[in-house]
Amino acid sequence: MAKIPFLNRIQQDKPLLADGAMGTMLHQRGASIEANFDNLNVVQPDIVLGIHRDFVAAGAQLLESNTFSANRYKLQEYALQDDVVAINRAGVALAKQAAQDSDNPDDIYVAGSLGPLGVRLKPYGRVKPEDAREAFAEQIAALVEGGADLLVMETFADVPELIEAIAAAREVAPHLPIIAQMSFTGDERSGDDRTLAGYQPARVARDLHKAGADVIGVNCSNGPSQLARVLQVMREAVPDAVYSIMPNAGFPQAHGGRLMYPASVEYFADYALTFKALGANIIGGCCGTTPAHIAAMRQALDDPNHALPDIQVLHSHTHEHDDTAARPTDLARKLAQGEFVISVEMSPPRSFSLSKLLDDARLLRDAGADVINVADSPTAKMRMSPWAVCHILQTRLGMETVLHFPTRGRNLLRVQGDLLAAHALDLRNLFVCMGDPTRIGDYPDAMDNYDVVPSGLIRLINERLNEGVDQAGNSIGTPTTFNIGCALNMCADDLDHEIDVLRKKLEAGADFALSQAVFDPAAIERFHRRYEEIEGKPLTLPVLMGVIPLVTLRHALFLNNEVPGITIPDSILKRIENAGEGEAAKQEGARIASELLIQIKPLVQGAYIIPPFNQYGMAAQVIDAVVSVPSVG
Repeated sequence: MAKIPFLNRIQQDKPLLADGAMGTMLHQRGASIEANFDNLNVVQPDIVLGIHRDFVAAGAQLLESNTFSANRYKLQEYALQDDVVAINRAGVALAKQAAQDSDNPDDIYVAGSLGPLGVRLKPYGRVKPEDAREAFAEQIAALVEGGADLLVMETFADVPELIEAIAAAREVAPHLPIIAQMSFTGDERSGDDRTLAGYQPARVARDLHKAGADVIGVNCSNGPSQLARVLQVMREAVPDAVYSIMPNAGFPQAHGGRLMYPASVEYFADYALTFKALGANIIGGCCGTTPAHIAAMRQALDDPNHALPDIQVLHSHTHEHDDTAARPTDLARKLAQGEFVISVEMSPPRSFSLSKLLDDARLLRDAGADVINVADSPTAKMRMSPWAVCHILQTRLGMETVLHFPTRGRNLLRVQGDLLAAHALDLRNLFVCMGDPTRIGDYPDAMDNYDVVPSGLIRLINERLNEGVDQAGNSIGTPTTFNIGCALNMCADDLDHEIDVLRKKLEAGADFALSQAVFDPAAIERFHRRYEEIEGKPLTLPVLMGVIPLVTLRHALFLNNEVPGITIPDSILKRIENAGEGEAAKQEGARIASELLIQIKPLVQGAYIIPPFNQYGMAAQVIDAVVSVPSVG
């Protein structure tokens, strides 16, 4: 009897039973957790083949190839990136051999398995979508050449990445069926199920169905109970879709250095019937599920005396949208009205004491500063959270702040949570930057990863949070009203590159810029000319120009020689040298900064004073000298 086409088979009343956890079984059979499991297809094929055969004996009708991580990015970690084709072909061949050796080979389908690339896609990471699609296409082509009957894309956390995989499959093998599955985190008490990137099940179902997946579903995650809930929500969102479900054997627990999955085979058997009652077309297992789990599910699905459970229908709800709009910040209002704005950078203290910082902030306020910029762990030194400093300055002194918000050291979940926290504290002026690498600071071994680059974070804030949704498109209720600043270096060695980077930030929605310190007003004029030559229009983005009062000749030489983007003319170096040391040098540094600000007033819309070594008295002197000079133009 000829094999029934896969898409026809899964339309039958009886669900198709898939296999279980390849990784769990490989580890049980001696594979080191440090080894590359995919490469075992080549170096220890008998182990892989034996596991496939055990799942066939348990009653599995869908075998997934041992190729989940066999893409160029993940294989590169093991210097195996040149073996993508060999590993994937071998993986499919082993599953096909196990199917062929069974009593009913025409009843078994082999799926080429592929998972996430292990890298973030732009705009939240460094990999271009087209590069991701190329990597998926390379792996998919090898799976197809190996003879896979279909593709199963599983354990994805980022919908755009999975959509790139689907697109690659449609280009490489347009007629091959696709199962596209996401993984979810969740809280059993609240039922707030989301992918790691923040997508809710209904949104996932709609997006994957629209992308053209033949089967959409869920795998891995916390266990059968959660995935039953997720499946209901997905079916409610897209009732006409075909669904698959492959849960973990419960939430893993660590015992004696090993991960143990608590769900019993009897529990899985019961849930196989629940999944069938919920309308799943394909049922299987993920992490922790053994041939014994699959055999129990097989028995339950085959037993005519097992009645399907009654299903309590769940209905998903979204938050009501609150149209109340928050007022614009004072900084946003002043920039919109063309006022010249003076901001001063302050560093949080190294202790929990704020008395000196408050005294310094009062000094700056009384001198005429409009806003305080609060740095976040400058030079990667441990300091108080800038959230606390900003909130205290605004509530105790009535001074508006700009919260520095580096992307470094934050994953996408923390980024969004921190942004919502900032907005709740009325910290709505943000300066989005990369942040200083931890290797230069107090804790060089601290985590230094990040999920999103500055231009990507600006876009997330402007196009998502400020529109009332999170990165995944889920409602956050009332839209945020962040006023977003970006970094700019008008004295960059490569102005064309700097302008290209600035264009991306403008397209993402930057509202203003804080510039690197400038000691030569002619550099600002050169930047504006070059910008207009390239873009065909003047730069209209409000720029707050960086100004650093010089303290000593040694300080000036350090900035000139060791800080990228800062060039100090010889005439200024000579002035600070002639001033000598001590207070005289500081007074001359303040005069130079004041003169520079007066000169650049017609060229920019504000000052971003960066006091060296917490010399806030020098910043107050500069403000005193500048506020009395009217803006021109």
